[in-house]
Amino acid sequence: MKSIKQLFGGNIRQFGMIFALVAMIIFFQVATGGNVLTSGNLQNLVNGYAYVLVLAIGMVMVIIMGHIDLSVGSVAAFVGIAVAMAMREWGLPWWGGILFGIGLGLLAGAWQGFWVAYVGIPAFITTLAGMLLFRGLNQLIGKQNTIPVPEGFQVIGNGYMPDGGDNAAYNYPTLVLGLLAILYLIWAAFRTRKRAHKAGTTVVPVWVDVVRTVVICAVIAYVTYLFATGRPGTSFPVVGIILVVLVIIYHFVTSRTVAGRSIYAVGGNRQAARLSGINDKRVDFFVMMNMSTLAAVAGMVFIARSQASGPLDGTGWELDAIASVFIGGAAVSGGVGTVVGSIVGGLVMAVLNNGLQLMNAGTAWTSIIKGLVLLVAVAFDVWSKKQGKPSILGRLLKGMHGNRPTPEQTEAGVIIPPVPADQPK
Repeated sequence: MKSIKQLFGGNIRQFGMIFALVAMIIFFQVATGGNVLTSGNLQNLVNGYAYVLVLAIGMVMVIIMGHIDLSVGSVAAFVGIAVAMAMREWGLPWWGGILFGIGLGLLAGAWQGFWVAYVGIPAFITTLAGMLLFRGLNQLIGKQNTIPVPEGFQVIGNGYMPDGGDNAAYNYPTLVLGLLAILYLIWAAFRTRKRAHKAGTTVVPVWVDVVRTVVICAVIAYVTYLFATGRPGTSFPVVGIILVVLVIIYHFVTSRTVAGRSIYAVGGNRQAARLSGINDKRVDFFVMMNMSTLAAVAGMVFIARSQASGPLDGTGWELDAIASVFIGGAAVSGGVGTVVGSIVGGLVMAVLNNGLQLMNAGTAWTSIIKGLVLLVAVAFDVWSKKQGKPSILGRLLKGMHGNRPTPEQTEAGVIIPPVPADQPK
């Protein structure tokens, strides 16, 4: 059990959704006759569901704070129609449209952040009002019409990395991207061990790092191969690069910066965070503004993929983003969650949607199964974290090792008697 815990970073539970994702991919690969793990399907998967993953990155920060944002779909639709109109009516270049859209997202987020942080209206109510407000602005600006976007703008949602040539068997930029990712993982593993030795902390056995790194690198190599050997003119999607960059940035922000630690501190215990000197209003404002900015990015990515902006864009997006975050391990009560976990949760939802579509399951069954997956994921989190009850892993370890005292209790001479089977633990 100890070796297994070390292999998976000391916390098996956080890898539960990764196991579920792998099992789901294998199931749909078999059920669809091998149509899931193909170059074309993976490209469609990234292009078609990237906007949900972008939303999940921002939503996890909102949920860690103990809030919820119901307006992300409407904000995305509003920004999408405004950007499409601006490029058509004002002649903005594609890069000008992107900057204009990000600016609108910042303004929308500042509006909602002001009401949440400085007026004190709960985020649920504020964003419910925002959902109605920005949906109305979408319809007012677009007048219920579909507005096309120029070809240059479509690249961010429907484009690929430069081609390696018509006669090339592989897309070399994609191969280089995969190789860089593998080299980084190997370097990161060595750096982690070196820092652990230098700090004098416990270092996992070498074989654990080797096995873990080899498995992850093998997965990256296989996915790189699939993307690099797609149909001529395709490779790793541009929107995939945007998503990877956002994941790296926000993972660093939430795990390595003062701002990120403040988000977890306020979400875990707002009063304690205030007493420690954290300006919780400023953190609330930042999180809400950041969410609307990422919603703007998601909206632009979507209209670039669709080649036009319409009145029904963004409908139900907030539900997919919230589901992705909770499936990825975020706690209902706030204070817990990770960017990477939310991406895993989003991939679970994406693979589920994609696999059911390949099986021609229909929208009714797709909706039913997605709802059940979300309910089970949240129910597991609530059940395993009930007050006074350990997780499943805790029960297994307790059954194997009994009631062991902590090192501090051992030094103090504390002896913990065994708990009778008929008494509450």
